[in-house]
Amino acid sequence: MSEKNLIVAFGGISPEHEVSVLTAIQAASVLKDSDYNLVPLYITKSGKWFTGNTLLDLDKYQDLKKLENSAIPCNFTFNDTGEAVLKENKSGLFKKNREFIIQCVLTAFHGAGGENGAIQGVFETFNIPYTGSGVKASAIGMDKIAAKNLCCDADIPVVEGITFNEQRWINESNSLVEQAEKLNYPVVVKPVSLGSSIGVSIVKNQKELKTAIETAFRYDDNLLVEKAISPLIEINCSVLGSADNCRASVCERPVGRDELLSFRDKYQNEGSGKGMASADRIIPADIKPELADKIQKTACSVFSLFGCSGVARLDFLVNSETEQIYFNEINTIPGSFSFYLWKESGLDFKSLLAEMIEIATEEHRKKNGRIQSYETNLLNEKAVKGIKGLKGSK
Repeated sequence: MSEKNLIVAFGGISPEHEVSVLTAIQAASVLKDSDYNLVPLYITKSGKWFTGNTLLDLDKYQDLKKLENSAIPCNFTFNDTGEAVLKENKSGLFKKNREFIIQCVLTAFHGAGGENGAIQGVFETFNIPYTGSGVKASAIGMDKIAAKNLCCDADIPVVEGITFNEQRWINESNSLVEQAEKLNYPVVVKPVSLGSSIGVSIVKNQKELKTAIETAFRYDDNLLVEKAISPLIEINCSVLGSADNCRASVCERPVGRDELLSFRDKYQNEGSGKGMASADRIIPADIKPELADKIQKTACSVFSLFGCSGVARLDFLVNSETEQIYFNEINTIPGSFSFYLWKESGLDFKSLLAEMIEIATEEHRKKNGRIQSYETNLLNEKAVKGIKGLKGSK
């Protein structure tokens, strides 16, 4: 029987590159004694593809240039029997390049092209099973404006705000400041297509607003300015499954040092080598059972609405006085795969990963059970004559 190769894909051109490395190596360490042969696929910050076992050693990432020199360039292709493979590209006349038939990809990217549907499109092109949401749901999840609009249409509460791109800001900055100030300070400025709280600021006056907007445009061409919820508590929960059959984890209340949970709070505490697992949090969240139940049900509704798959984490803002909840964002590939939430829900990390792979395999099987092509030949002689006739009729 051939090896069951699990491609662990991570890195990428993203401000969350390092977070992705942590998630991937966490998962690989849990799966090292599994039935899978783990094959790393590391995409550098410049977009180069590498493989090799050295990529699963976290200590090697202290010197990225040295790491690249010790790794093996690679790419996806098809072998002689039409199966998708990860192929090594060693240079040299006598170098033997191995090919790994791909059973599944464990997708561990965060942000940018790894979480917005782009790499998922590559997997679809090669007809490879992969964990996490598909192209459409990944794109929606990464685009906070699209996500909010869908939720509004489905009567799922979101925070009031305005959106604009950099060109509008250049042309209409005074008008946009006026619109933002109608929300009343404090307001929150955030990039549309980033996660991990990168580029997010809470501001209390016009000077801070303009500075925060200029800072956020360093990361993204589109911004959201939203009314700050006060008094605020942030509650997250994870969802696992498919769009048609999913369940929610227990809720958590992240504990930050700032008014909004920051990148530092999430990843730069003591034990930061543990990724999101190192963040301060209260699990289960210290909220009323009725509120937790409402958040869990809403999380499943959003997960299904977007057509998600695998594991995701959904973040909610809650007015602690009124207990009004607002959908904030979804992370279709959450840091550390939110294993710490599922551990408290009775599912250990290894079982979580196994279920993610099982879901990916089943979703792939269902997709391939559909008709993939329409049996006709538009390029036969009769059809070509028809096309020529159309050209002549213009």
